[in-house]
Amino acid sequence: MTDRKTRLAVILITSLFFLWGFALNLNPILIPHLKKACQLSDFQSALIDSASYIAYFLIALPAGLFMKKYGYKAGIAFGLLLFAAGSFLFYPAAEMRHFGFFLFALFVIASGLTMLETAANPYITVLGDADSATQRLNFAQSFNGLAAFLAPLMGGKFILSGKTLSEAEHQAMSPDQLNAYLNEEASSVQIPFILIGLVVLLVAVMIWRTALPEIKEEQEVEQKPAGSIWGEKNLILGTTAQFFYVGAQVCISSFFIRFADHVAGIDEKTAAYLLSGALLAFMIGRFIGTYLMRFVAPPRLLAIYSVANIVLLIIAVLTDGMFSVYALVGVEFFMSIMFPTIFALSIRGLGEKTKIGSSLVIMSIVGGAFFPVIMGQVSDISSIQTAYIVPAVCFLVVLYFAIRNSSVKSVTLGTSH
Repeated sequence: MTDRKTRLAVILITSLFFLWGFALNLNPILIPHLKKACQLSDFQSALIDSASYIAYFLIALPAGLFMKKYGYKAGIAFGLLLFAAGSFLFYPAAEMRHFGFFLFALFVIASGLTMLETAANPYITVLGDADSATQRLNFAQSFNGLAAFLAPLMGGKFILSGKTLSEAEHQAMSPDQLNAYLNEEASSVQIPFILIGLVVLLVAVMIWRTALPEIKEEQEVEQKPAGSIWGEKNLILGTTAQFFYVGAQVCISSFFIRFADHVAGIDEKTAAYLLSGALLAFMIGRFIGTYLMRFVAPPRLLAIYSVANIVLLIIAVLTDGMFSVYALVGVEFFMSIMFPTIFALSIRGLGEKTKIGSSLVIMSIVGGAFFPVIMGQVSDISSIQTAYIVPAVCFLVVLYFAIRNSSVKSVTLGTSH
């Protein structure tokens, strides 16, 4: 490939990091929005996250098999087509105002995102000089963080109406008036998701028409059995910690808007902008945390950050007003290094079992499908503020994993989500 073609390929693959980051971080906007438009409980609205994250568990292995047979380029193109198709399905889902249809559309989108994530990391590392592969990966991942910052900002502006009916206003409406209001709320997702679908289709066409190097799979070498993967206790503990961590991460963001309204009376549009700032803190925290690891052992930093998050969540649960909201913003900052650090510590020293170990840790992303539902159920029984006890418990598991790895002095961070 010429330098010009290589640069174009790097730009296109980097755009994938942005696209899946943007799509996943629209969920915290969709949760309060569809809760209102489809008249859902907190438990039901949490199924939005379940529809997205269960796809990572169900589609990850089929995606790998598809790419092994047809190549990474075909896998990326197919993933983008699924992404676009799911986006377009939002239009009829909103017309029907059918929550199950929305969930199906989200599952289709997330299936496409799974394929993109499966391909993007290995692709970005082979596009150019091998010595700069890590820098290219970090550069691409920074666009994932940028997307996380922009998604709630754009979603708050173009999807959320800022109109939430009080119980008295709800009761005062006739059935026709209420139906018109709900239809108007539901329809606000149509144009944004049509535009997202069109942008994704454009990227798919550009990917297909661009010369990309095909990644050659490593030849499997016959080796003596190295024992069962289930005998790797640190890997299993790390996979468990990642399951709880991703669950906590999704819980924190997904109910942020509802929390801000409950504890500080902040309207949904303003809360969406605050969430955008919180996710910016997450991105900044990633860079600061990576720098601090030059001086502080990764497990120790992971333990310190876990304790900080537990303390901040207790503050968020026990206090009211903006102080509680700022405590959640702080949690976003301290979550920043957790996914890549847990991942690196989990697969350390696995040798020939590294590939299957990595797959197990990635599949634990399914934690994002389970814990928001538990949190929604707790919220329905008590309050959304009390429900933030759920991610606090999750960070206890992360803390335990960090303590168990306290002897490790350094790791290489090579992945993020």
